[in-house]
Amino acid sequence: MNIHKQNLASGITFVGVPIGTARDITLRALDVLASADMLVAEDTRSLLKLMDIHGISLDGRKISALHDHSGAGAVERLITAAQGGKSIAYASEAGMPLIADPGFELSRAAAAAGVPVTCAPGPSAVLTALALGGLPTDAFHFAGFLPSAKAARLNALEGLRDIRATLVFYESPKRIGAMLRDAKTALGGARTAAVCRELTKKFEEVRRGSLDELAEFYAQTTPKGEIVVLVDRGDLEKINSDDLETALSAALKELSMRDAVDLVSKAHALPRRQVYQAALELSSKED
Repeated sequence: MNIHKQNLASGITFVGVPIGTARDITLRALDVLASADMLVAEDTRSLLKLMDIHGISLDGRKISALHDHSGAGAVERLITAAQGGKSIAYASEAGMPLIADPGFELSRAAAAAGVPVTCAPGPSAVLTALALGGLPTDAFHFAGFLPSAKAARLNALEGLRDIRATLVFYESPKRIGAMLRDAKTALGGARTAAVCRELTKKFEEVRRGSLDELAEFYAQTTPKGEIVVLVDRGDLEKINSDDLETALSAALKELSMRDAVDLVSKAHALPRRQVYQAALELSSKED
């Protein structure tokens, strides 16, 4: 494999690294890691191992840590170095940087300071799970890690109930059973879901079913490895013609026909033309 060392411009490059299989890294990412003046990682050991696999020498550089327990001074030092002309490469422990990742603070600080930022993109657990999960991908909502406390987790899930998109979560093996139990309570047990485990790794597994079925399975099983959970969007309650007429009548008492139609169509996820036609028929009855 030929690594091309480059004279990188000053600034920060966020480097996408594999989520499992080491060979998933891009050639550009390897070039950046070989060429940057400074190397920064969420997990220094993971990055060092990855560079060793691909034969990239540190050449006298050291890898600095930047994680959730790093103080504000760590980010400030990196911004100062970039302003001083240094090229900096930052890598998450796995996957794309800044996705549920402490590198976000570095990105925000760089933007505020006017430091140039770019990205050498790579694998993403979110997108890989969506590709394999068998659920709709036209719209998705990434919710990251849910709270660990039951009441807070239920509250967070209830807030996601009406989102018209596939829901995507990260979860730990120890909490997957409790998370699925609460998901079926808050979102409805009939919803289709997928538990994607150890993506791109030797024991990759995608288990699909309803939230009821998956909650029952993982109540008895504690898996190993990294987990992404997908949950299908729910079906909105269908409104019958009488209820539609009632909703329109109430809206028309306060709003113009146009605004009333907009309000009712959005509230019940109905085509605007259908609601407008119903409003015209209601107006003709009242005349």
